[in-house]
Amino acid sequence: NEAAIFTARRRKEAITMAEVNDAIDRVIAGMEGKPLIDSKGKRLIAYHEVGHAIIGTILDNHDPVQKVTLIPRGRSQGSTWFTPNEEQGLTTKSEFKSKITVYLGGRAAEDVIFGGDEVTSGAAHDIQMLTNMARQMITKFGMSELGQFALESSRGEVFLRNNWTSEPPEYSEEMAQKIDLKVREMVNECYAHAKQIIQENRTIVDRLVEHLIEVETIDGEEFVEMVKGKKEPTIDLHKTPAVG
Repeated sequence: NEAAIFTARRRKEAITMAEVNDAIDRVIAGMEGKPLIDSKGKRLIAYHEVGHAIIGTILDNHDPVQKVTLIPRGRSQGSTWFTPNEEQGLTTKSEFKSKITVYLGGRAAEDVIFGGDEVTSGAAHDIQMLTNMARQMITKFGMSELGQFALESSRGEVFLRNNWTSEPPEYSEEMAQKIDLKVREMVNECYAHAKQIIQENRTIVDRLVEHLIEVETIDGEEFVEMVKGKKEPTIDLHKTPAVG
């Protein structure tokens, strides 16, 4: 297996958690790419990932952060991992909203730190995931003022007004517009919350970013300790970072 291969390459006598974790990363996220050079791009990615992680840490009802990394894998130039609660079978409305807020954390950090004109395409997958989640909350789980009924087909397809099948639409143009409005309202509410968290925690966000750029990977325990102020980063915070 992958862990054994890493162990052999590193000339170790036994598999350790380092090899296990690296094997999991490779299987799930792909092969490790070339390290990012210290540039404005790397700093932007660091803020993006810290944005996800700090919001997931501050919100009480979100899965705990497992690690934050700037090591490129597959198509991703950085990533934030959370440890899911495997025992949880049901998800509440507030938990869904927390997940959406965390998905928006990367874009919110880009927006707050660099300005609206500097947000990047790095949030594309996040936006797709959170939009689908918000729409399911309304059309599948009845978690809006539209009512306690399903607005999607038995195949899991949302009944949109642009229905290209031969079947007639399940609801009116007016209802379709109401669904779109509720999705936008929910996402906008979560985005405002995400930006507020970044703004209110700007100092620790900056410190986390500097530390992440220095070490490239922060595990969940260390990340939480830094957020709670229990641990100081082992870098010179008085050094002005180069952005370019």
